[in-house]
Amino acid sequence: MARTRTRTRTRARLRASAVVASAGALLAVTGCGAADMTKQGSPFAAPADIKTVTLSVQSWVGAQANVAVAQKILEDELGYRVDLVQTDEVPAWDALSQGRVDAILEDWGHPDQEQLYVKEKKTIVSGGDLGVTGHIGWYVPKYWADEHPDVTDWKNLDKYADELRTPESGDKGQLMDGSPSYVTNDKALVKNLGLDYKVVFAGSEAAQITQIQQFAKEKKPFLSYWYQPQWLFNEVPMVEVELPEYSDACAAKDPADIDCAYPTTPLQKYLNADFSKRGGDAAAFLKKFKWSEKDQNEVSELIASERLSPDEAAGRWIEEHPDTWKKWLDR
Repeated sequence: MARTRTRTRTRARLRASAVVASAGALLAVTGCGAADMTKQGSPFAAPADIKTVTLSVQSWVGAQANVAVAQKILEDELGYRVDLVQTDEVPAWDALSQGRVDAILEDWGHPDQEQLYVKEKKTIVSGGDLGVTGHIGWYVPKYWADEHPDVTDWKNLDKYADELRTPESGDKGQLMDGSPSYVTNDKALVKNLGLDYKVVFAGSEAAQITQIQQFAKEKKPFLSYWYQPQWLFNEVPMVEVELPEYSDACAAKDPADIDCAYPTTPLQKYLNADFSKRGGDAAAFLKKFKWSEKDQNEVSELIASERLSPDEAAGRWIEEHPDTWKKWLDR
């Protein structure tokens, strides 16, 4: 998630060969996302009489939940074929500008890409608020914070570094992160705050969840990069560590110099500019798609915890919340 921010989350209904091929192609052409890419062709060639929408799927389960519900309504209610492309956060912006995807349904804030593609190139337009407020931070389990209340102040973290050592962190305390593809400030924060910790990547959101669940089962302490909304808080209550207060001036620093907390971010949708104008019912629907953190967590938990396919999870939510989603179809 850029989550300055960044996250990553697998759909049973993904058209596997197309997704793998297109995702690989996207990564190959976009690299780290620094290039200006606005003229690449779509990886999908739909017959002229088929209405299609291509959605970007980020790697975290909340983003998967958004796409699952949007896909099912687009297909079942509006008669579209929906193609999905899995990309990391910055390459997703490049793909959206190129028209390789039509929409990103959950963006945690990418000011460089917004400046380039929304303000300068005008190849991407805002799709409005998702209705969900995101926040990233460092968290410890509540059972540990109850025993050691001072651990929730970053100034006291070094006091507990020895308790948080792991084979991966060596002689330092472990700060657990998720995927290396997430855009985070954590290495800079550890360095700039002078903390005796090492950032250790679990590898993915799913792996991070598994590790947190295992720590909780054994009532072991841990310190983890984590974010809200997230269904796991229902299973493993966590308390946020208070970092130095966020400010716009701090956020404007070079990434290597960041030394403050993450912001609270109203999550946004973005559409390819041409699709926004010519996408008909699909574009209108995606602009109206807006739900609550409770809704998103409900679908996310069905996918990640109860092991329903994204299609099944979306179907259950849609069946139980007609008053919410039918508003998205109003013109």
